[in-house]
Amino acid sequence: MKRLARLGVAMLVLLAVLFLAGFPARTYIDQRRALASTSERLEVLKKGNKSLAARADELHSDAAVERLAREQYNLVRPGEEAYAILPGPAGPEAPKPKAAPTHKQNLLERIADKISFWS
Repeated sequence: MKRLARLGVAMLVLLAVLFLAGFPARTYIDQRRALASTSERLEVLKKGNKSLAARADELHSDAAVERLAREQYNLVRPGEEAYAILPGPAGPEAPKPKAAPTHKQNLLERIADKISFWS
């Protein structure tokens, strides 16, 4: 009986230790995952910052500013003339083909179709 009681107490102590150690271990694992995902995000942001810094350096040149002004805003230097090529007018719509008759036409209907075709 004493042996059974000792075993029971030992099991309870073991369960308590596992229970109490489980929370910090789970928190530690969650923090490691969060740290890994944050580190990946930081690397992506650093790469983005590098490309944006290079773009900002490029835009400090007069040639890049002039190119953007001409391409995006259609600006010209004093004395130059700007031309825009507009699309032509829309052509007339092609006539739609007549649908094939679903029933066999008699002689009068065929003559009426021929006459309406010429007019």
